Amino acid sequence: MADHHDHDHFKEFDYERVTSPMQDATGRQVGIGALIALAGVVVAFVVPLLLI
Repeated sequence: MADHHDHDHFKEFDYERVTSPMQDATGRQVGIGALIALAGVVVAFVVPLLLI
C-alpha cells in the first residue's frame, strides 16, 4: 500500500488558503445574495401554492 503521509500537498495547516467565510463581503454582494435567496423562496413556495 502507498504511504500518503509524505506528500507536500497534505499540510495540516495551510495559512495561505483563503476560504469564503474569511473574506469580507460588500453591501452590494449581500444585497444580491438576499435577492437570489428571495427568488429561491418564491420559486420553491409561492409558485407551487399558486398552481394548486
